[in-house]
Formats: sequence, structure tokens, C-alpha cells
Amino acid sequence: MQKVPDSIFRYLTAMAFFFTLTSCSIFAPQKDFVFVEASLDDLQSALLTGTSSCEQIIRGYLNRINTYDQSTGLNAIIFNNPNALTKAREIDEKIAAGDTLGALFCAPVLLKDNYDTADMPTSGGSIALKNSIPPNDAFMVRRLREADAIIIAKTNMAEWAFSARQTISSSYGTTANAYDLTRVPAGSSGGTASGIAANFGIVGMGSDTGNSIRGPSSHLALFGIRSTIGLTSRDGVIPLAFDRDIAGPMTRTVTDGAKVFNVVAGYDPADPYTELGKAHIEDDYTQFLNKEALKGKRIGVLNALVYTDDADSEVIKIFEQAVFDLQAAGAIIIHDFVISNLQAHMDANNFCVRFRYDMHLYLASLGDDAPITDVMDVLENKDYAPYIEDRLHFFGANPADLHPENFDPPCPDYPQHPGRQAFLNDVIASMDAAQIDAMVYPGWTNPPAHLDKALEEYKGDNSQLIAPATGMPAVTVPMGYSFENLPAGLQILGRPYSEGLLIGLAYAYEQATLHRIPPAGYGELAD
Repeated sequence: MQKVPDSIFRYLTAMAFFFTLTSCSIFAPQKDFVFVEASLDDLQSALLTGTSSCEQIIRGYLNRINTYDQSTGLNAIIFNNPNALTKAREIDEKIAAGDTLGALFCAPVLLKDNYDTADMPTSGGSIALKNSIPPNDAFMVRRLREADAIIIAKTNMAEWAFSARQTISSSYGTTANAYDLTRVPAGSSGGTASGIAANFGIVGMGSDTGNSIRGPSSHLALFGIRSTIGLTSRDGVIPLAFDRDIAGPMTRTVTDGAKVFNVVAGYDPADPYTELGKAHIEDDYTQFLNKEALKGKRIGVLNALVYTDDADSEVIKIFEQAVFDLQAAGAIIIHDFVISNLQAHMDANNFCVRFRYDMHLYLASLGDDAPITDVMDVLENKDYAPYIEDRLHFFGANPADLHPENFDPPCPDYPQHPGRQAFLNDVIASMDAAQIDAMVYPGWTNPPAHLDKALEEYKGDNSQLIAPATGMPAVTVPMGYSFENLPAGLQILGRPYSEGLLIGLAYAYEQATLHRIPPAGYGELAD
């Protein structure tokens, strides 16, 4: 008998494995894989053990989106990626061939609609850019794809990321809160937050100028991280204020968030701020996932952001229980932690109104295909939702081509900004004096507002107050539910470049309490 050549034998073996992997109904999700609350480990284990294929799993998530999103009125997803299944098949072929896989292989990603994607439109929530397809992927999108993650859909956002209160765009309408469809998911990354909460994907990507990763994560029982400014790139993310913007992950578990952060954090020559963080990137943020991470850590309770006049008593009770649980997990609680000059810093006019300038640079990056060349053209064309008109006038007040340092008065970049650096120095000095490792407070001191009263009921948004101005890192992790089913989030803020510590503290608290439960109404689908 003639010997089969080794190359052909390897090919036939690989193909046999591939067809075994995919033979269980390639056109429907494998019923043995449980989509609700699946983690990245669950998904990848199913692939490597042959329980399911990447194509089957991605079809399953797309089926969940198509079944639940519009029919319930959630409106988290604006469109699915037509290339998602092709990418899934490529992953299956890699598995069958025994090829090296990226760290996030087959992870279904929900991407906020301000991340540039060369294969899909990127609108920033504006009807003016609804058909704009950028020439390149954003830095983080490129990193995700290189790690073999799959962008399966884009999510709705507040128009131009203007609103922390609600998620309404002129391009795709209003997003509701997955836990209560009469409530807001906060803004501006509300589409990502509600989509991940409803189990439409495993990885969510948002952006946070003042609130918009941590605020929606708090309202949707997710883990969200706003990194130290300079540790992550914003290149290719439609800006609101480049000197404050942060992009990053929103996930159902701290573990998944750490795995995504490993991929998206890093130096990028296209983002000059990443020079600041170049020497501070950890090799592996999952090394901090330790159930004992809270033991012996000194945690300050920032009462100035807890016991406010408009704080809701139910949310405060949840927070007080969270502090008790932190202590039970081994933390040393420093009550009544005080930041020097906090109120003066919060009242200071340290926000640079640079949106029009930053958008001028972004629109130029689109090349000749840019639908507009000046963001203020939307006023003349009436391409905006009425609720943002006053914000457009505010954010577009300065000339499009004038660098903020040439404003009158000048608005220096973050590293040279005297007010912001003074705030940062006071926070660090206060933490040093109290010898604390991190501080805690509620992400919101109030439950999610009703959709029809989003402006009137906007209260207790603590995310805006320290991290954005100082450039410090902060994470949000679920701490329970008010009024039976409305999520509340615990915010943990640390020193610059302490992301590893914050991830560890959040993980230890998450594992000690296990607060995360899925919202009702988005259960497993029948075959």
C-alpha cells in the first residue's frame, strides 16, 4: 500500500476534526452551550472540547440579538456585523488546524458606535455620520481583532457622547435599561451596557469622558474600568474631550474585564498621551485576580460622595452593606476619609471645551469621504436630536482649527493643566496621609431615572467628580439592587497606574458577594 504523504495526512486529520466539531447543526446554536451569563472561559472551553463551534456560538448570539433587542424595546444594538460569521469560520479552521489562537478567540464583542471600524459605519450617535465608514480600525478594535475576538454588532450611544443621563441618538433612537425598560441605562455607553447585561455578547466596549463606562456599568450590574489617562489609546474613537476621554471594556465579570484589558491597554504612537503610561503597563492584569486581594488593604470611605442631600436611602443602605462586606473580606476600613480641598476642586472650571477642535482632527482623519468637515455643520443641516441643541452650542463655541492652548484663556493639555494637576496632587497627598490603598463610594447615589424623566431625575452621578479631572483610574463592580431589581455599583478609585490593584480588589469583592444576576426577559432560546 502506498504511504499517504505527511502533508496530506495532516490535512485530512484536521478536516476530520473540523467536521466533527461542526457537524452538530452548523446552522443553529449548540444547545449544550448556555448563553445566559456565559464567560469567556465557558465559551473557549466549549470550543476546545468540541462541545460547540465558533460559528454556532456566534450564530447563537446574533439570534439572541435578533430575537430580543427590538421586540422588547431595548434598542441596544444598531446593526450586526455582516462579517461576523466569516470570522467565526476562520476561528474554527484555526482550531481544527491546531494554529495559535489569540487570547480572546471567538469572543463576541459589542462595540460602541464611536469606535472606528473599517468594515462598518461609525456615527458617534449622529445622523450626520450615519453612513460614514472610516478608512481604518480604531487602535483598540485592531487589538481586539488581532486577539481573534469577533465584532458582532455595534451599539447605540448618546449623540456625540454628550449625555451622561440617557442614551439617545439621532441616528438610532433611545436605548432602555435591560433590568427595567422604563428606566435609563445612563449615558453615553448605554447601548453597550444594556446589550452585555442582556447577554447579547461577552465583551462590551465603551468610552468614558466623565461617566460613560462606569455610569452605565453601575446601572446594568457590570464591571467597568476607566483606566489612568495615558495607559490606553483613544486613537480612532470619536472624541468628546480628548484630554479626558478614555476607552475600555464593560463585562459581566471582573475576570473577563481583566482579560480584555490585557489586550487593549498599551502604547500607541498615534495617541501622544500614551507616552505618559508607556512604562506603567503590567505584563498580565489577570495575575491580580486573587480572592484574598482585599485582606489587609486599607480602604477609605469617601463620605463626601455618599451622604449627600439628594442621595436615595435604599442605595445608601446597599453601599453601607458593601462596606461591611469589604471589611468581612479582610479590608481595613478607614471611615470618614477626606480629600483636601475636594469641593474647591470639584467647583473649579477645569473642563476644556475642545470638542469642535478634536472633531476637526477626527473628521480630517476620515479623508475625502468625510460627510462633514466641521461638526457645527450639523446645526445648519438640522442633523441632530433636539435635546442636544444647547450642548452643541456649548461644545462648539471655540473655532474648529484653534488648538485649546491658544484659547482665551488658554486651556493646556492634561499634563500641563495647573488646576487638574493640583487636584491630582491633593488626592494623592490625602491618600498618602491616610495610608489608604484605594477609596470607595457609590457610582450613583440614586437608582436609574425613568426614561420619560431622564433630565428631572438625574441625580447622584459620582463618576464625574474625581477620576476625569485627575486622570486617575476607577472601576465599578455590582454591589446589589435597589427597589428589588435596579442595579447599583460600587466605585473603587486608586492612584495612577494602580489598575492591577483595582482589578484585584473588585475581583475579591465580586467573589465574596456574587451580586450579578441577569435581567429577566432575556432567557435561553429554544433550538
